[in-house]
Amino acid sequence: MPTAVDDLRPSPDALLKAAEKESRGKHKIFLGAAPGVGKTWEMLSAAHRRLREGADVVVGVVETHGRVETEAQLKGLEILPRRSVDFRGRTIGEMDLDAILKRRPALVLVDELAHTNAEGSRHPKRYLDVEELLAAGIDVYSTLNVQHIESLNDVVARITRIRVRETVPDHVVDAADEVELIDLTPADLIARLAEGKVYVRDQAQRALRHYFSPGNLTALRELALRRTALRVDEQMRSYMREHAIAGPWAAGERVIVCLDPGPGAANAVRAAKRSADALDAELIALYVETDRHATLSEAEHARLAEAQRLAARLGAEVVTLPGRSVVEEIVAFARSRNATRVVVGKSRRSRWFELRHGSVVDELVRSGSGLAVEVAPSADGEQKAGPRDWLRDVPLTPGPYLEGSLATAVATVAGVLIDRLIVLPNISLVYVLPVLFSAARHGLVPSLWVSALSVACFNFFFLPPLYQFTIADPANVMALFLFVVVAVIASALAARTRTQTESARREARTTAGLYAFSRKIAGVVELYDLLWIVVSHLARLLQAEIVVLMPEEGQLTTRAAFPPDGALSDADLAAARWSWDADRPAGRGTDTLPGGRWLFVPIRTSRSAIAVIGVLPNKEGHELSAGERRLLEAVGNQAAVAIERVTLAEDIDQARLGAERERLRSAMLTSVSHDLRTPLASIIGALSSLRSFGARYDAAAREELLATAQGEAERLDRFVGNLLDMTRLDAGAIVPAREAVEVGDLISTALRRAAPLLAGHEVASIVPPALPVLSLDFVLAEQALFNLLDNAAKYSPPGGRLSVEARLAGSRIEIIVRDEGPGIAEADLERIFEKFYRAESGDRRRAGTGLGLAIARGFVEAMGGTLTARNRNNRNNRNERNEPGGAEFVMEFPVSQNDG
Repeated sequence: MPTAVDDLRPSPDALLKAAEKESRGKHKIFLGAAPGVGKTWEMLSAAHRRLREGADVVVGVVETHGRVETEAQLKGLEILPRRSVDFRGRTIGEMDLDAILKRRPALVLVDELAHTNAEGSRHPKRYLDVEELLAAGIDVYSTLNVQHIESLNDVVARITRIRVRETVPDHVVDAADEVELIDLTPADLIARLAEGKVYVRDQAQRALRHYFSPGNLTALRELALRRTALRVDEQMRSYMREHAIAGPWAAGERVIVCLDPGPGAANAVRAAKRSADALDAELIALYVETDRHATLSEAEHARLAEAQRLAARLGAEVVTLPGRSVVEEIVAFARSRNATRVVVGKSRRSRWFELRHGSVVDELVRSGSGLAVEVAPSADGEQKAGPRDWLRDVPLTPGPYLEGSLATAVATVAGVLIDRLIVLPNISLVYVLPVLFSAARHGLVPSLWVSALSVACFNFFFLPPLYQFTIADPANVMALFLFVVVAVIASALAARTRTQTESARREARTTAGLYAFSRKIAGVVELYDLLWIVVSHLARLLQAEIVVLMPEEGQLTTRAAFPPDGALSDADLAAARWSWDADRPAGRGTDTLPGGRWLFVPIRTSRSAIAVIGVLPNKEGHELSAGERRLLEAVGNQAAVAIERVTLAEDIDQARLGAERERLRSAMLTSVSHDLRTPLASIIGALSSLRSFGARYDAAAREELLATAQGEAERLDRFVGNLLDMTRLDAGAIVPAREAVEVGDLISTALRRAAPLLAGHEVASIVPPALPVLSLDFVLAEQALFNLLDNAAKYSPPGGRLSVEARLAGSRIEIIVRDEGPGIAEADLERIFEKFYRAESGDRRRAGTGLGLAIARGFVEAMGGTLTARNRNNRNNRNERNEPGGAEFVMEFPVSQNDG
C-alpha cells in the first residue's frame, strides 16, 4: 500500500519513460479537425522558425495539393527526392526512408501521417516510417486529421457517413512529445472551400454538399478538441508523476473488451478504447477460445486476427484463454484482474443461435458479477448473421447421412425381431442408439437426420395402423412426440459432448506435442540437432515451412530449415534482418512488410535475443490463427531457452579449455624457467671456470668440472627429449613399430641406460624364466620404463632399495617398479600422470619437468597397455609390519595369441 513517503517520490515508471525518450527523436503532430484547416502550412511555418534557429531541416514528404500558399512555404527548405515506386501500372513517389536515415538531419517534415505506403515498401504505413526515424534520434514534424485516429474512426464514420480507411493507432498520438491543434471555425473553413483554397471549385462544391457541412465540421471540431484535451491532461499527469507533485489520483481501473470473430469486433475494440481513455483505465482485449473455435471459417479467423492486431495497436493487452463457457471465463478473468467494466459487441447472431448457445450479454448481466457491461453499437454496413450459424456444422458429404440411415435400418430390424420375440412396452428405445451413435461420430445435423428417420420408422413399423404414416391412437401421438423430444435432446447433448471431446483431444495433442518437444530438447547437446528438432516439430504442428536464422559473424544466416532445401529470397532475408534488429515480428500478417510471404518472429530469453523463426504456411494465403501464434510462441520460448543452454554449455567448454591451456602454459613456463635453467647454470659455471681459471685447477678438479657439465648436459637432454615426446603424444604422431620383445631384455636395457641415475641406490631385478614374448615397440617401451626408474631414483632416499619385477598375471604381463620413497597421497594417485603436475609445488621439489610419468603412460597406452600407481603399504601400520614404504608403478601389457 503506498505511503505518504511514496507520494513524495517521483514515479519510477514515469522517470523510466522520460529516460527512454531522451535517446529518441522528438515528435510533434499538427492535428486538425478536417482537411484545409492549415496543418501543412503551420508545419512549414514552424520548420522555417527552426531553420532560422540554426537547425538542420529537410522535407521528407509534403503534399501541397496545388495550394499556392503551401507551395510558397516550401521555398528555402531542402527537399529530399522521393523514391519512385511502380504501383498498378503507374509510377508514384514515396518518401525515401533510407535516404533520410543516411542524411540524418536534425528535423524532417513528414506530411499525412496516416498515409498508406505502396506495396513493396518496408512499412505498410507512413507512421511506421516515422517511428523508425524517431528511434534513430531524428526529430519529426507530421500532420494528422482527427478522423484518422483509430479509436475515433467509427465515430467519424457515423457523423460524416464516410468511413476513412487510413488510420493511425492511438499510441502514436499518445507517444508524441507535442500535439498542436490547428483550429478553424466551420464558417472560415467553408469560406476557404468556396474560394478554392482547399479543393478546386468543382470538388469544393461536392465537398460542401457532403463532408464539409456545418454540422459535420462542428462535430469534428469537438472531437479534435476533446482528443487534444485528453492528450494535454495526460501530459500534465505525466509531469506530476515525474516531479512527485501530489494530486487526487484516481483508483486504477481496467476495461475488458471481449473479442469474437464477428464483423463487429473491431468496432467493439474502438469503443472500449474510448471508454478506457475516458476512465484513464488499462485496456485488456480478451478472447475465450471455446470448442466452437475449431469450426471457424477462414474469414472468421482473419477477422479475429485483425481485431487482435487492432487491439494491440491501440495499446491493449491481448489475452486468449481456452474455456468451456465464454461468460464463466470472462467473469473469472475479470475478477482475477480486478476489472470494473466489460465491453462486448452487439450480437448479430440469429435468435436460433442464441437459443442454442445463449446470449453473452444477457448472461453477463444476470451473472451478478458486479461488472459494468457496455454494449458497443453496431457499425454501419455490418451484416446480420444468417443461416451460416445453423449450417456451420453441416457435413457436406453424403457419408454421415448414409451411415446414419444404415444405423437406423439396423435398429429397425432389431426392433422388429425384439417385438416378435419379446413383449416390450416401449420399443422406441432401440432408436436412441443410432441417434447417439450418429451424434457422437458426426455432430448435431446428421443426428437430427437420424432422429427424423427414427420417428418415421417408429411410426411406420410399430404404431398402428402398421405400415402407414398415420396414428390411430391419440396416446401414441403423445408417445411419438415425447420420442421426438428425447431424440432431439439426446442429439444435442451427444453432439455437444462430441465437440467438447474433440476440443479436449486437440488440447491434449497440443500439450502432448509440447511435452514431447520439451523431452526431446532436454538432453540435446549439439546445436545442429536441437535446431533440427525445432524446425521439424514446428513444421508438423503448424503445417508450414520453417526456418531458423541466427547471427553469425555479424550476419543473420539460416542455421536450420524444414524442408532442408528451402531457400529465402533477398526480400525475405531483409524482413528477417529487420525483425532481428527491431525485436518485433515482421512479414506476413504484421505491420512491417505485410506483403511478404514469410512471417518472422524473434525469440529471446531474459538475457538476450537468440534467433528468428520464419514461418511459411503450406496453404497459400493462410495466416496463422491466434492459437497457432500462441503455439509458435510457446515452442519458440522453449527453443530459445534450449539454444541458450547449448550455447552456454559450449561457452563453458571453451572457457574450461582456455583455463586448462592457461594452466599448462603456466606450468610449462615454470618448468622451463626452473628445471631447464638449473642444468644450464651448472654447465655454464663449469665451462666458464675451466676457461677462465683452467691453469689453477689440478687434473682431478678439471675432471670433476667436466663430469658436472656432462651430467647436467645429459640431464638437459632428457628434459628436452621429454618435451619433444609430449609434443608428439599431443599431436597423435606416436605410431608404435611393433616387434617381438623379450621382457628380460627390455628390463636389462633400461637398467643399463639408467645406471648413472641409479648410482647410490640398491637395485634388484626379478624376471622369471619362460615369460611370453610381447609385441611392443622396443624403443617406446624402454623409454617408458626408463622414465619410471628415473622417477623412483628421484624419490628414494640415498642407499634406498629399488626393484623391477616382471610377472605373468593371467593373460597379461606386469612390470612393476618399486621404490622406498615417501609414497603418494591418495588424492594424487591419478594426478601425478598429468602434464606438469609437479610444477605446482613451486621451488620445494625435486628436479624434473613433471612430464616423465605423463610420457610413460602415453607410450604404454599407445602400445595397448596400462600404467597405474599405488602405494606399497598403508602408512599407518607400516611400522607394525616392519615393511618398507614407498610407491610402485605397474605397467601391464596383454599377451596376444601369437605371443609365446
